[in-house]
Amino acid sequence: MQLLKLIQLYFYVCEVYDNQIEYHVQRHTKNNSAPQFTDKEVITCYLFAVTYEKRLRIKDIHQCIDAHYRDWFPDLPTYETFNRRLNRLNPAFPALLAGLVVKWQQRALKSQEMKFLLTDSMPIITCAGNRDGKVARSITNKGYNSTKKMHFYGIKLHALSICEQGTLPALEYLILSSASEHDLNAQREILKNTSDQYVFADKAFKDSDLEKEYKKNGGELLIPVKYKKGQPKEDKQRHKSADDLYSKAVSSIRQPIESFFGWIIEKTDIQRASKVRSMKGLLVQWSVAKLSPSQPMIPDVWP
Repeated sequence: MQLLKLIQLYFYVCEVYDNQIEYHVQRHTKNNSAPQFTDKEVITCYLFAVTYEKRLRIKDIHQCIDAHYRDWFPDLPTYETFNRRLNRLNPAFPALLAGLVVKWQQRALKSQEMKFLLTDSMPIITCAGNRDGKVARSITNKGYNSTKKMHFYGIKLHALSICEQGTLPALEYLILSSASEHDLNAQREILKNTSDQYVFADKAFKDSDLEKEYKKNGGELLIPVKYKKGQPKEDKQRHKSADDLYSKAVSSIRQPIESFFGWIIEKTDIQRASKVRSMKGLLVQWSVAKLSPSQPMIPDVWP
């Protein structure tokens, strides 16, 4: 059964590589333009081991393929070469993801009359906040996560997704930002492009101008009640029951995207990026975490 999945995955990667990916990872030197162990095989080995063999570390992935699937990949290089080739292919994974997301969205939109969007973010941690981050400094810095109540070095992954009843949401947008950037600032331009929709967000997205723009265009930005600084206690108590009911309703609708992030963390351990040593390695880690074909909500997308 595993071999059938491997063959199926390889043919799918070949098809997408020839139509889309090769333009993102094209080689410009004649001597290295046609390696014996092809880029298609590198991508297939990585995706297969992460998804079906549950191997998350690059060394474990290489050892798994070497020990159990060497007959299928006779030109498998050393671990060091495999790791270097994989990092070089980091632009391929967003391109592969983009095609899957489009198919995923099409299925989600067919299943509903009204489009509800959910938005949230999660940290990808390269090191604890009490240390000096040295990995991928061009895209990482120090930030604070209010949910975990911790300072950290790293990046943030933002997701805007389509709500689907009874299952995890379908991705609409994925955005990377530095850890210090506010969630609203990171997503503001995208939210403006979806201002005719109903978007459920957390308190960090409270912005009166953005809310007015949504209402003007026929949509609405729905956020749990956030009291203003210095608001009288009597005023809070007067509306507390209604505010609590509204906040609970919004939070319950947003729960699927929180479950989505939790599912990704469980399956890929994406937040643990402390062993990443380069920007390319970091980009590979976050990209492939979204490509796991074991996702129960998109069985008709992956081959």
